Amino acid sequence: MAKSAPGKHNRKGITLVELFEMFPDDDTAEKWFERSRWPDAVTCAHCESENVGRVSHPAMPFRCRECRKHFSAKTNSLMHGSNLGYQKWAIAIYTMSTSLKGVSSLKLHRDLGITQKTAWYMLHRIREAWDDAQAPFEGEVEVDETYFGGKRKNMHAWQRKQLKGVGTAGKTAVVGMKERGSNKVRAEVTPATDRRTLQEYVTENTTEDSSIYTDDHAAYHGIPRDHTRLNHNVGQYVDGQAHTNGLESFWSLLKRGYHGIYHKMSPKHLDRYIAEFAGRHNVRPLDTEDQMVAVVRGADGKRLRYRDLIAG
Repeated sequence: MAKSAPGKHNRKGITLVELFEMFPDDDTAEKWFERSRWPDAVTCAHCESENVGRVSHPAMPFRCRECRKHFSAKTNSLMHGSNLGYQKWAIAIYTMSTSLKGVSSLKLHRDLGITQKTAWYMLHRIREAWDDAQAPFEGEVEVDETYFGGKRKNMHAWQRKQLKGVGTAGKTAVVGMKERGSNKVRAEVTPATDRRTLQEYVTENTTEDSSIYTDDHAAYHGIPRDHTRLNHNVGQYVDGQAHTNGLESFWSLLKRGYHGIYHKMSPKHLDRYIAEFAGRHNVRPLDTEDQMVAVVRGADGKRLRYRDLIAG
C-alpha cells in the first residue's frame, strides 16, 4: 500500500472475508483462542501449572495433572461459563477492536443472531479485558477532565429543578491523561474535581520528572511536577509544546461514540466504556490480529458475572 495512504496504513488489517476464512467454525476459532491465550504452552487456568494434558472431554479439552481440574480456553476468562461458540466470540472481539466509536448491543445482537441482553453482557465482558493497570507515565503528559451526562435543555422541568450549581451539575466527571512519547492514554471516572483528588491522580500516575500540561483549572495549581498551565478562558490553547490537544482529540472520539453509537453511558458502567476507548486507542498501532490477541490475553483471569454486572 502506498505510503501516502490515509490513517495507519502500515498496519495489517483483516477484511470481513478474511475474518470468516480465519474463523469458519467453532473448532478453528477455539484453536486460535488457545494459541492466543497460551502462546508458549498451555497453562492451567486454575493453578497455572504447565503440567497439562489434553483429554477427550467435549467442552473441557484440558486436564491439569497438578490440581486435577478440567478447563478450556474459556475458563477463568471473560468467556467463562458462556454458552456462546468460540466463533461468535472471535467475531465480537474483531468488531469491538476495529470499530473506533464502539458497537451497540443492538447491532451486535443482529450481526451474531443472539439476544440484545446477551450482546450487552458480551460487550461489557470484552471491555473488562481492556481495563489494565499501566506503569506511571513519564516525559510530556497532558492532563484534562471532561463530563458526561444529559443536557439541561433536554430534561424535564422537575429534573432541572433538582440540579444545583453550574452547567456540570448532575454530570459525571472523568479525568484522563496522555503520554506523548508512547501516545497512550488512560482515563477514569473521578468522584470529584477538587485539588486533592486531581493532584493525587496526577502524582500517582506520573513519574516525578514528568512535564505536565493542563488548563488553568485551580485544582491543578501547585502540582509537585514541572507544570505548565494554559488559560483557555482567554483563548490560550497552545504555548510552544504546551497544549492538551492530544487528550482533547481522545475526548472528542469518546463523545462521538457516546452521542452516535451508545447515546447513553450510565454512571454505573461509565468506567467500562472509558476502558474500552482507552484500550482500543492504546493498541491501535498494532495489526488487527494482534489487537484481538491483546484482548484475549487481557481477559486472562478476569470474570464478570451477570449478577455482579447488574448489582445495585
